Amino acid sequence: MTSGKVTEKGIVEAFRDGGVADDHLTIEMIDGKDMVERTRAALRAGTGAVVAGGGDGSIRSVAGVLAGTETPLGVLPLGTLNHFARDLGIPEDIPEAARALAGADIRAIDLGEVNGEVFVNNSGLGFYPPVVQERDRQRKREGRNKWVAAGVALVKLLPRVPALHLSLVVEGKKIERKTRFVLIGNNEYKMSVFTPGERNLFDSGDLYVYIANCPDRLCLVRLALLALVSNATRSDRFDSWCIPELTIDVHHGRKKKMPVILDGEVLLLEPPFRYRTRPRELRVLVPKPPA
Repeated sequence: MTSGKVTEKGIVEAFRDGGVADDHLTIEMIDGKDMVERTRAALRAGTGAVVAGGGDGSIRSVAGVLAGTETPLGVLPLGTLNHFARDLGIPEDIPEAARALAGADIRAIDLGEVNGEVFVNNSGLGFYPPVVQERDRQRKREGRNKWVAAGVALVKLLPRVPALHLSLVVEGKKIERKTRFVLIGNNEYKMSVFTPGERNLFDSGDLYVYIANCPDRLCLVRLALLALVSNATRSDRFDSWCIPELTIDVHHGRKKKMPVILDGEVLLLEPPFRYRTRPRELRVLVPKPPA
């Protein structure tokens, strides 16, 4: 994928500067929907590494193909937020990122999975998936900036989205909860305005589960305000677990698919949601530390 001033020629030159020979490099500018099939073709061809450019959702789809193989994934941060690339220490400047990947180390990291779908960052339930859906509709219909659209969606939907009545199976024990927000992180997360979704651990072999202990919408607003000044996951307003797997079922009268966030994208999945970690199943390219 390409964006703005990023060009195929510029990326090729950046990899050359990093020491990658022309006969070891193939560049293709393709849409996100074609990335999965192109990654499968690269695996069949015995490609040494796959470097994907895009946002976290596009990177998630490529990671799902490479999971469990010896072929490493490199990330060019061409999305809006690029949480995964930032956590891996990949520079935001695309030529600089390409040069860093050209001489990168290989590291095995965990993946998360829910009902067969992988995620590299996190998954969420509750008010957040509908807000993201409305945000994307606002951007498409009104042409609004992503942050403006997100703010409008939040104000519009937060009063309307009902609480979820959940049954969780955690370490063999059944737990009942009523909440409007659930986050399942692939390793441990900090959540604040200044460190949105930040983490520095990738291979603990555990999921970190956070459930907002907020019976009403006003409590949820207070939790958002808390994130302005500290790491909200440390608040007593969150119940949390560090576990390799769990099951979440939702009581809503009848079985139906529900919106679930996976790395910033919304998928419709049918509960119960069976989450598990896949320890060190994804090999990634990470920049070498400074000399």
